[in-house]
Amino acid sequence: MHRQPLLDLLCRYRAAFPEDAACADRIAALARAHADCLLRTCAPGHITASVFIVDAAAERCLMTHHKKLNRWLQLGGHVDGESHVLQAALREAQEESGMRTFEVVPVQGVVGLPLDLDVHVIPARGQGAKLEPEHEHHDVRFLLRAAPGQDLVLSDESHALAWFPLGDLEQVAGDESVLRMGRRARAVLADLRAGR
Repeated sequence: MHRQPLLDLLCRYRAAFPEDAACADRIAALARAHADCLLRTCAPGHITASVFIVDAAAERCLMTHHKKLNRWLQLGGHVDGESHVLQAALREAQEESGMRTFEVVPVQGVVGLPLDLDVHVIPARGQGAKLEPEHEHHDVRFLLRAAPGQDLVLSDESHALAWFPLGDLEQVAGDESVLRMGRRARAVLADLRAGR
């Protein structure tokens, strides 16, 4: 399994966001230590990809009410062996929203640079032979803008999909990593509007 594209991406992210160096290094350490890190069967944890999607006017964000975790989150999931994590993120955006067309929003002027990284624990689920033990998701997150005029289609993984004003995210999501993504997305979008 080819991990070099992921390691290169983490290196670029680390240079752009030195304040996140510890998280970037932690994900890179997982990738170096586990050849199967891009597969959900990697036991200590594995790479996931998610997206913070804004509407065409960049005024609202799309959130999913996740069935298994029972809370409002960004869309995303397992990369399933895809070594180019952005491609996995785009696939997840399409599968979980029903929309087909997105623009990858440049972060710090670079198209394809992640907006955020996060490592979080997924609790154990199931029982007996179907037990999925507690593990970590090493999440690489991108900022997307949805093309206008697309209908949402609810996936099997969600209770609901809804657009929320960017300024109201704190009233919807209680997860600090989601709120951090929202703050960073607002800053990136403000820079783009200002031509920076």
